[in-house]
Amino acid sequence: MPTTLSRRNPETRPLNKEKDKQDITTSCARRLLHFLSKNKGTLSPLLILTHDYPDPDALASAFALQYLAENAFGIRSKIAYGGIIGRMENRAMVKTLKLPIYMLKPADLRKHEHIALVDTQPDFENNSFPKKRKATIVIDQHPPVNLSRPAADLTVLNTECGATCVILARAILIQCKDFPPRVATALAYGILSDTLYFYRADRPDVIRTYLDLIHFCDFKALAYIQNPSSRPKSFFTSLGQGIQNAKARRGLVISHLGFVENPDLVSQVADFLLSYRNANNCVCTGRFRGKLYVSLRMSNPNAEAGEILRDAFANRDEAGGRGPIAGGSLRVGGEASEETWQERENELAEKLLKRLRIPVRGEFYLPFRKTTKA
Repeated sequence: MPTTLSRRNPETRPLNKEKDKQDITTSCARRLLHFLSKNKGTLSPLLILTHDYPDPDALASAFALQYLAENAFGIRSKIAYGGIIGRMENRAMVKTLKLPIYMLKPADLRKHEHIALVDTQPDFENNSFPKKRKATIVIDQHPPVNLSRPAADLTVLNTECGATCVILARAILIQCKDFPPRVATALAYGILSDTLYFYRADRPDVIRTYLDLIHFCDFKALAYIQNPSSRPKSFFTSLGQGIQNAKARRGLVISHLGFVENPDLVSQVADFLLSYRNANNCVCTGRFRGKLYVSLRMSNPNAEAGEILRDAFANRDEAGGRGPIAGGSLRVGGEASEETWQERENELAEKLLKRLRIPVRGEFYLPFRKTTKA
C-alpha cells in the first residue's frame, strides 16, 4: 500500500474561502492548526489519548492528529487507549491500516507533560485520563458534562459535525500537501460509522469534507474493514444469547447478555435487536470486568437517548450519547454475586421503563421463543 498520495483534485484546494466563513468545522480546524503552529516547539512528546474501548471515530481521530502533528509541525507523539479493542471491524481497521496505537500504561501519563484527548473529554467517565489533571488539547463532538467547558489549553468542540474525525480531516485538507491513503481511509471509515452513513449528520460541510477525503482512500482496505472475513465465536454466542434472552413490551426490547468477552458486543447486539419490526427502542446489558455495560438504541432519529440513559443512572456522568444512540457503564464489583448482578440489571430496566413512560407492572413477552410469555 503506498504511503503518500498527492492531491488528485487541485481545483478544490484551497477550500472555498466564502464557504469557510460560515463553516463551523473549518473554524474548528483552523483553531487547532493555529494552536499546533504556535506551540510546536513545546508540545513534544505529545500523548494522544482516546476513550476506553475506542471506536472507529476515536481511532481515526487519534491517527489523524498524530499525522498532522508530526508531519506538519514536527511534534512527536504516541497514541494510547484504555480497555481493549473488541469489535471485529475495529480490529480489522487497526490491523489493515497498521495503526500505531498502544494500550495505555501508568508510566505514559507520568512521562508525558502534554496530553491530547480525542473523541472524549476530561470530565467523561469513559477514559483513563486523571481527573485532577489539565489536558493540553481536547477535540470532541459530544456535548460537555453539565455544559461546562472542558479544562484544557485548547478545547475544540463541534457537537453537530457527526464525528470527531471530521474536524481532523478538515485540518489535514487545509494544512497538508499530501494525504496518505492509510490516514484518509481511517477517517472515511470513522465518519461513515459514527454518522451511520450520514443518517446522523447531513450538514453540507460534513458531506463536503467526506467527499474531499475519498479522493485519497484505499477502497479495497475500506471494504475489507467494513466486511471482515471472519468473526470470533464470542460474537455469535452473544448474539444468540441476546436473541434468546430478549423480552419485549410496548415497543421496548430488553436483553441481558450476562458475562461477555468485550463490551462492544453489547452495542452490537443492541443494534441488531433494534431491527426487529416491533421494536421502537432497545436496551442491552453485558457484564465485563466488574462493570455492567449498557447500550440504548432508539428508532426515532430525533430522540435524546443520552439524556434518557443518564436519568436511569445514579451517577449521570457514567452514561452519555447523542441522538438515538447511548451507552454507559456502572460498577457492580468483580466479586459480586449473581443475585447482585441481577438486581442491578432489573433496577436499570425499571428506571428505563419509567423514563419511557411504560408501566413497570405489566407482562413482557418473549418475541423469539416458541413460548412467548415471559
